[in-house]
Amino acid sequence: MPIYAYKCKKCDEEFEEIQKISASPLKKHEDCGGKLEKLLSLSSFQLKGEGWYRDGYSKRESGSDVAKRTREKLTSSNSD
Repeated sequence: MPIYAYKCKKCDEEFEEIQKISASPLKKHEDCGGKLEKLLSLSSFQLKGEGWYRDGYSKRESGSDVAKRTREKLTSSNSD
């Protein structure tokens, strides 16, 4: 389940809450009764290494280009 961050507009307390995606956002702070604002946070998801954007999506290759590159990789690994 995702973790959502909230901030109370009355007392300025920030906290996180684990909720189902289908659950309604919280509206009232349990401690002081103030109105809650749902905060946006940065994702920690990162794509690293070969095979993501640079290698797989940055340019269009024809089927023959892919086959040629695959053959080159196989022959270079076999010669090691």
